[in-house]
Amino acid sequence: MPSKEYPFYLKSTVILFGLILLVYVFSELADVLIPLAFAAFIAILLNPVCNWLQNKKIPKIFSIIIAMFIAAVAIIGLFYFLSTQVIQFGDSLPMLKQKFAEISVTFKQWVAGTFGLAIQKQNQMVKDALDNSQSMVGRTLGSVLGTFGLIFVIPVYVFLILFYKTLVLNFFYEVFSEENSKRVAEILKETKIAIQSYIIGLLTETAIVAVLNSTALVLLGVKYGILIGVIGAILNLLPYIGGIIAIALPVLMATVTKDGYSTQLGVIIAYLVIQFIDNNILVPRIVSSKVQINALMSIIVVLLGNMLWGLSGMFLSIPFIAVLKIIFDRIDGLKPYGKLLGDTIPTRHKGQIWGRRKKVVLPAE
Repeated sequence: MPSKEYPFYLKSTVILFGLILLVYVFSELADVLIPLAFAAFIAILLNPVCNWLQNKKIPKIFSIIIAMFIAAVAIIGLFYFLSTQVIQFGDSLPMLKQKFAEISVTFKQWVAGTFGLAIQKQNQMVKDALDNSQSMVGRTLGSVLGTFGLIFVIPVYVFLILFYKTLVLNFFYEVFSEENSKRVAEILKETKIAIQSYIIGLLTETAIVAVLNSTALVLLGVKYGILIGVIGAILNLLPYIGGIIAIALPVLMATVTKDGYSTQLGVIIAYLVIQFIDNNILVPRIVSSKVQINALMSIIVVLLGNMLWGLSGMFLSIPFIAVLKIIFDRIDGLKPYGKLLGDTIPTRHKGQIWGRRKKVVLPAE
Protein backbone atom coordinates (compact mmCIF):
# COMPACT_ATOMS: atom_id res chain seq x y z
CA MET A 1 0.00 0.00 0.00
CA PRO A 2 1.64 3.30 -1.04
CA SER A 3 2.25 5.83 1.72
CA LYS A 4 0.10 8.94 1.68
CA GLU A 5 1.88 12.13 0.66
CA TYR A 6 0.88 15.11 2.80
CA PRO A 7 1.00 18.70 1.44
CA PHE A 8 4.05 20.81 2.23
CA TYR A 9 2.22 23.38 4.35
CA LEU A 10 0.88 20.61 6.62
CA LYS A 11 4.29 18.97 7.05
CA SER A 12 6.01 22.32 7.69
CA THR A 13 3.36 23.23 10.29
CA VAL A 14 3.86 19.95 12.14
CA ILE A 15 7.65 20.35 12.06
CA LEU A 16 7.42 23.95 13.31
CA PHE A 17 5.07 22.93 16.12
CA GLY A 18 7.41 20.09 17.07
CA LEU A 19 10.39 22.48 17.20
CA ILE A 20 8.47 24.95 19.37
CA LEU A 21 7.46 22.15 21.74
CA LEU A 22 11.04 20.85 21.86
CA VAL A 23 12.46 24.31 22.67
CA TYR A 24 9.82 24.78 25.37
CA VAL A 25 10.69 21.46 26.99
CA PHE A 26 14.42 22.24 26.83
CA SER A 27 13.76 25.63 28.45
CA GLU A 28 11.57 24.27 31.24
CA LEU A 29 13.90 21.36 32.04
CA ALA A 30 17.09 23.44 31.89
CA ASP A 31 17.99 22.73 35.54
CA VAL A 32 18.10 19.01 34.75
CA LEU A 33 19.34 19.00 31.15
CA ILE A 34 22.25 21.46 31.49
CA PRO A 35 24.22 19.47 34.09
CA LEU A 36 23.29 16.25 32.29
CA ALA A 37 24.65 17.63 28.99
CA PHE A 38 27.91 18.77 30.60
CA ALA A 39 28.21 15.41 32.35
CA ALA A 40 27.67 13.54 29.07
CA PHE A 41 30.45 15.51 27.34
CA ILE A 42 32.82 15.02 30.30
CA ALA A 43 32.01 11.30 30.39
CA ILE A 44 32.78 10.98 26.68
CA LEU A 45 36.07 12.83 27.26
CA LEU A 46 37.05 10.54 30.16
CA ASN A 47 35.89 7.36 28.47
CA PRO A 48 39.28 6.60 26.77
CA VAL A 49 41.04 6.92 30.14
CA CYS A 50 38.55 4.52 31.73
CA ASN A 51 38.96 2.03 28.89
CA TRP A 52 42.77 2.19 29.16
CA LEU A 53 42.63 1.57 32.90
CA GLN A 54 40.22 -1.34 32.45
CA ASN A 55 42.58 -2.85 29.86
CA LYS A 56 45.21 -2.79 32.62
CA LYS A 57 42.95 -5.14 34.64
CA ILE A 58 41.70 -2.40 36.95
CA PRO A 59 38.04 -2.93 38.00
CA LYS A 60 35.47 -0.75 36.29
CA ILE A 61 34.46 1.24 39.38
CA PHE A 62 38.04 2.04 40.33
CA SER A 63 38.85 2.96 36.71
CA ILE A 64 36.04 5.52 36.72
CA ILE A 65 37.08 6.91 40.10
CA ILE A 66 40.73 7.26 39.02
CA ALA A 67 39.76 9.00 35.75
CA MET A 68 37.50 11.42 37.61
CA PHE A 69 40.22 12.02 40.22
CA ILE A 70 42.72 12.96 37.50
CA ALA A 71 40.21 15.41 35.99
CA ALA A 72 39.43 16.86 39.44
CA VAL A 73 43.15 17.38 40.21
CA ALA A 74 43.62 19.26 36.93
CA ILE A 75 40.60 21.51 37.62
CA ILE A 76 41.61 22.13 41.25
CA GLY A 77 45.15 22.98 40.13
CA LEU A 78 43.81 25.59 37.71
CA PHE A 79 41.55 27.14 40.37
CA TYR A 80 44.41 27.15 42.89
CA PHE A 81 46.63 29.00 40.43
CA LEU A 82 43.91 31.55 39.71
CA SER A 83 43.11 31.98 43.41
CA THR A 84 46.72 32.83 44.28
CA GLN A 85 46.72 35.47 41.56
CA VAL A 86 43.35 36.83 42.75
CA ILE A 87 44.67 37.14 46.34
CA GLN A 88 47.58 39.25 45.08
CA PHE A 89 45.12 41.32 43.07
CA GLY A 90 42.96 41.85 46.18
CA ASP A 91 45.91 43.28 48.11
CA SER A 92 46.22 46.10 45.58
CA LEU A 93 42.47 46.69 45.24
CA PRO A 94 42.26 49.85 47.45
CA MET A 95 45.04 51.54 45.47
CA LEU A 96 43.43 50.53 42.18
CA LYS A 97 40.05 51.91 43.30
CA GLN A 98 41.62 55.25 44.26
CA LYS A 99 43.47 55.47 40.95
CA PHE A 100 40.34 54.55 39.01
CA ALA A 101 38.33 57.23 40.84
CA GLU A 102 40.92 59.86 39.88
CA ILE A 103 40.82 58.78 36.23
CA SER A 104 37.02 58.79 36.32
CA VAL A 105 36.92 62.39 37.59
CA THR A 106 39.41 63.49 34.90
CA PHE A 107 37.37 61.76 32.21
CA LYS A 108 34.12 63.39 33.36
CA GLN A 109 35.75 66.82 33.31
CA TRP A 110 37.03 66.15 29.77
CA VAL A 111 33.54 65.13 28.62
CA ALA A 112 32.02 68.23 30.25
CA GLY A 113 34.54 70.54 28.58
CA THR A 114 34.40 68.84 25.15
CA PHE A 115 30.72 68.03 24.76
CA GLY A 116 29.17 70.46 27.24
CA LEU A 117 27.59 67.63 29.26
CA ALA A 118 27.46 68.62 32.92
CA ILE A 119 29.09 66.29 35.47
CA GLN A 120 25.79 66.01 37.38
CA LYS A 121 24.10 64.90 34.17
CA GLN A 122 26.84 62.32 33.57
CA ASN A 123 26.42 60.97 37.12
CA GLN A 124 22.67 60.69 36.58
CA MET A 125 23.18 58.83 33.29
CA VAL A 126 25.55 56.38 34.98
CA LYS A 127 23.08 55.90 37.84
CA ASP A 128 20.21 55.22 35.41
CA ALA A 129 22.33 52.73 33.48
CA LEU A 130 23.22 50.91 36.70
CA ASP A 131 19.58 50.84 37.81
CA ASN A 132 18.49 49.39 34.46
CA SER A 133 21.18 46.71 34.61
CA GLN A 134 20.41 45.55 38.15
CA SER A 135 17.90 42.96 37.01
CA MET A 136 20.32 41.62 34.40
CA VAL A 137 23.13 41.41 36.95
CA GLY A 138 20.78 39.62 39.33
CA ARG A 139 19.88 37.05 36.69
CA THR A 140 23.54 36.56 35.82
CA LEU A 141 24.51 36.17 39.48
CA GLY A 142 21.69 33.70 40.00
CA SER A 143 22.88 31.74 36.99
CA VAL A 144 26.45 31.68 38.29
CA LEU A 145 25.36 30.57 41.76
CA GLY A 146 23.18 27.91 40.17
CA THR A 147 26.15 26.72 38.14
CA PHE A 148 28.28 26.39 41.28
CA GLY A 149 25.46 24.43 42.88
CA LEU A 150 25.38 22.06 39.92
CA ILE A 151 29.12 21.39 40.24
CA PHE A 152 28.23 18.91 42.97
CA VAL A 153 25.66 17.19 40.74
CA ILE A 154 27.77 16.84 37.60
CA PRO A 155 30.35 14.40 39.10
CA VAL A 156 27.52 12.09 40.14
CA TYR A 157 26.10 12.17 36.61
CA VAL A 158 29.56 11.56 35.11
CA PHE A 159 30.14 8.52 37.31
CA LEU A 160 26.72 7.02 36.57
CA ILE A 161 26.99 7.61 32.81
CA LEU A 162 30.38 5.89 32.69
CA PHE A 163 29.15 3.08 34.91
CA TYR A 164 25.99 2.45 32.86
CA LYS A 165 27.68 3.15 29.52
CA THR A 166 26.98 -0.33 28.14
CA LEU A 167 23.34 -0.15 29.17
CA VAL A 168 22.88 3.21 27.43
CA LEU A 169 24.60 2.02 24.23
CA ASN A 170 22.51 -1.14 24.11
CA PHE A 171 19.39 1.02 24.39
CA PHE A 172 20.34 2.93 21.22
CA TYR A 173 20.98 -0.31 19.37
CA GLU A 174 17.76 -1.97 20.49
CA VAL A 175 15.45 1.01 19.99
CA PHE A 176 16.15 0.88 16.22
CA SER A 177 15.52 -2.03 13.88
CA GLU A 178 18.29 -4.56 13.29
CA GLU A 179 18.96 -3.47 9.70
CA ASN A 180 19.91 -0.01 11.02
CA SER A 181 22.45 -1.34 13.55
CA LYS A 182 25.42 -0.55 11.32
CA ARG A 183 24.23 3.03 10.79
CA VAL A 184 23.60 3.49 14.52
CA ALA A 185 27.11 2.20 15.28
CA GLU A 186 28.61 4.69 12.81
CA ILE A 187 26.65 7.59 14.32
CA LEU A 188 27.65 6.70 17.90
CA LYS A 189 31.31 6.25 16.96
CA GLU A 190 31.54 9.51 15.00
CA THR A 191 29.66 11.38 17.74
CA LYS A 192 32.13 10.17 20.36
CA ILE A 193 35.12 11.09 18.20
CA ALA A 194 33.69 14.52 17.31
CA ILE A 195 32.98 15.48 20.93
CA GLN A 196 36.32 14.19 22.20
CA SER A 197 38.24 15.98 19.45
CA TYR A 198 36.27 19.21 19.90
CA ILE A 199 36.78 19.41 23.67
CA ILE A 200 40.47 18.47 23.46
CA GLY A 201 40.96 21.02 20.65
CA LEU A 202 39.16 23.70 22.66
CA LEU A 203 41.30 23.06 25.76
CA THR A 204 44.47 23.11 23.65
CA GLU A 205 43.46 26.38 22.00
CA THR A 206 42.63 27.93 25.39
CA ALA A 207 46.01 26.90 26.84
CA ILE A 208 47.93 28.38 23.87
CA VAL A 209 45.96 31.64 23.99
CA ALA A 210 46.53 31.87 27.76
CA VAL A 211 50.29 31.55 27.26
CA LEU A 212 50.28 34.13 24.44
CA ASN A 213 48.14 36.60 26.42
CA SER A 214 50.17 36.26 29.61
CA THR A 215 53.51 36.55 27.78
CA ALA A 216 52.39 39.70 25.94
CA LEU A 217 51.06 41.37 29.09
CA VAL A 218 54.14 40.51 31.16
CA LEU A 219 56.45 41.88 28.44
CA LEU A 220 54.37 45.06 28.30
CA GLY A 221 54.63 45.42 32.06
CA VAL A 222 50.88 45.16 32.78
CA LYS A 223 50.27 44.40 36.44
CA TYR A 224 48.78 40.95 37.13
CA GLY A 225 49.43 40.08 33.48
CA ILE A 226 49.34 36.31 34.08
CA LEU A 227 45.96 36.45 35.84
CA ILE A 228 44.42 38.75 33.22
CA GLY A 229 45.92 36.68 30.39
CA VAL A 230 44.45 33.43 31.71
CA ILE A 231 41.06 35.06 32.37
CA GLY A 232 41.13 36.47 28.83
CA ALA A 233 41.79 32.99 27.39
CA ILE A 234 38.86 31.57 29.37
CA LEU A 235 36.61 34.44 28.27
CA ASN A 236 37.70 33.72 24.69
CA LEU A 237 35.60 30.56 24.91
CA LEU A 238 32.55 32.84 24.78
CA PRO A 239 32.25 33.97 21.16
CA TYR A 240 32.24 37.73 20.43
CA ILE A 241 31.39 38.97 23.96
CA GLY A 242 34.32 37.19 25.61
CA GLY A 243 36.84 38.60 23.14
CA ILE A 244 35.74 42.18 23.81
CA ILE A 245 35.95 41.77 27.59
CA ALA A 246 39.31 39.99 27.25
CA ILE A 247 40.79 43.09 25.56
CA ALA A 248 39.03 45.57 27.86
CA LEU A 249 40.45 44.06 31.09
CA PRO A 250 44.20 44.60 30.37
CA VAL A 251 43.51 48.00 28.80
CA LEU A 252 41.65 49.06 31.95
CA MET A 253 44.41 47.68 34.20
CA ALA A 254 47.10 49.53 32.20
CA THR A 255 45.06 52.74 32.37
CA VAL A 256 44.74 52.49 36.14
CA THR A 257 48.33 51.46 36.94
CA LYS A 258 50.40 53.31 34.30
CA ASP A 259 50.78 56.84 33.02
CA GLY A 260 50.37 57.67 29.37
CA TYR A 261 48.74 55.55 26.70
CA SER A 262 51.64 53.64 25.12
CA THR A 263 50.97 50.51 27.17
CA GLN A 264 47.27 50.51 26.25
CA LEU A 265 48.18 50.83 22.58
CA GLY A 266 50.66 47.97 22.96
CA VAL A 267 48.00 45.80 24.63
CA ILE A 268 45.50 46.44 21.82
CA ILE A 269 48.08 45.66 19.12
CA ALA A 270 49.27 42.51 20.94
CA TYR A 271 45.72 41.23 21.44
CA LEU A 272 44.80 41.94 17.83
CA VAL A 273 47.81 39.89 16.71
CA ILE A 274 46.87 37.08 19.12
CA GLN A 275 43.26 37.15 17.90
CA PHE A 276 44.50 36.97 14.31
CA ILE A 277 46.66 33.94 15.15
CA ASP A 278 43.77 32.36 17.07
CA ASN A 279 41.14 32.91 14.39
CA ASN A 280 43.28 32.04 11.37
CA ILE A 281 45.64 29.36 12.68
CA LEU A 282 44.55 27.85 15.99
CA VAL A 283 40.78 27.63 15.53
CA PRO A 284 40.79 26.31 11.92
CA ARG A 285 43.52 23.72 12.59
CA ILE A 286 42.79 22.68 16.17
CA VAL A 287 39.08 23.27 16.80
CA SER A 288 37.15 23.78 13.56
CA SER A 289 38.94 20.88 11.86
CA LYS A 290 37.36 18.59 14.44
CA VAL A 291 33.83 19.94 14.10
CA GLN A 292 32.92 20.72 10.48
CA ILE A 293 30.36 23.50 11.05
CA ASN A 294 30.40 26.64 8.89
CA ALA A 295 30.80 30.09 10.43
CA LEU A 296 27.25 31.28 9.64
CA MET A 297 25.58 28.35 11.38
CA SER A 298 28.08 28.59 14.27
CA ILE A 299 27.09 32.21 14.95
CA ILE A 300 23.37 31.48 14.72
CA VAL A 301 23.60 28.39 16.94
CA VAL A 302 25.70 30.18 19.58
CA LEU A 303 23.20 33.06 19.76
CA LEU A 304 20.27 30.65 19.98
CA GLY A 305 22.07 28.66 22.66
CA ASN A 306 22.59 31.85 24.64
CA MET A 307 18.88 32.70 24.39
CA LEU A 308 17.90 29.19 25.51
CA TRP A 309 20.42 28.31 28.25
CA GLY A 310 22.56 31.42 28.70
CA LEU A 311 26.32 30.93 29.05
CA SER A 312 25.88 27.17 29.31
CA GLY A 313 24.00 27.17 26.02
CA MET A 314 26.83 29.06 24.32
CA PHE A 315 29.35 26.43 25.44
CA LEU A 316 27.12 23.47 24.54
CA SER A 317 25.75 24.75 21.23
CA ILE A 318 28.68 23.86 18.93
CA PRO A 319 29.20 20.23 20.07
CA PHE A 320 25.42 19.78 20.10
CA ILE A 321 25.06 20.96 16.50
CA ALA A 322 28.05 18.79 15.54
CA VAL A 323 26.17 15.74 16.84
CA LEU A 324 23.09 16.79 14.84
CA LYS A 325 25.19 17.10 11.69
CA ILE A 326 26.54 13.56 12.15
CA ILE A 327 22.97 12.27 12.47
CA PHE A 328 21.73 14.30 9.48
CA ASP A 329 24.55 13.00 7.28
CA ARG A 330 23.49 9.40 8.00
CA ILE A 331 19.77 9.81 7.21
CA ASP A 332 18.79 10.22 3.56
CA GLY A 333 15.89 12.60 4.16
CA LEU A 334 17.99 14.88 6.38
CA LYS A 335 21.19 15.05 4.31
CA PRO A 336 20.38 18.55 2.93
CA TYR A 337 20.31 19.86 6.51
CA GLY A 338 23.68 18.23 7.17
CA LYS A 339 25.11 19.96 4.11
CA LEU A 340 23.65 23.27 5.28
CA LEU A 341 25.46 22.93 8.61
CA GLY A 342 28.76 21.82 7.06
CA ASP A 343 31.62 23.97 5.82
CA THR A 344 31.89 22.46 2.34
CA ILE A 345 31.01 25.21 -0.14
CA PRO A 346 29.80 24.05 -3.59
CA THR A 347 31.40 25.68 -6.61
CA ARG A 348 27.96 26.48 -8.04
CA HIS A 349 24.35 26.11 -6.95
CA LYS A 350 21.78 23.73 -8.38
CA GLY A 351 19.97 26.48 -10.26
CA GLN A 352 23.02 27.11 -12.40
CA ILE A 353 23.27 23.42 -13.24
CA TRP A 354 19.58 23.02 -14.05
CA GLY A 355 19.53 26.32 -15.98
CA ARG A 356 22.16 25.12 -18.43
CA ARG A 357 19.88 23.36 -20.85
CA LYS A 358 20.61 22.87 -24.49
CA LYS A 359 18.93 25.38 -26.74
CA VAL A 360 16.38 23.94 -29.12
CA VAL A 361 17.25 24.89 -32.68
CA LEU A 362 14.14 25.27 -34.83
CA PRO A 363 14.36 24.14 -38.43
CA ALA A 364 14.51 26.84 -41.04
CA GLU A 365 11.22 27.58 -42.76
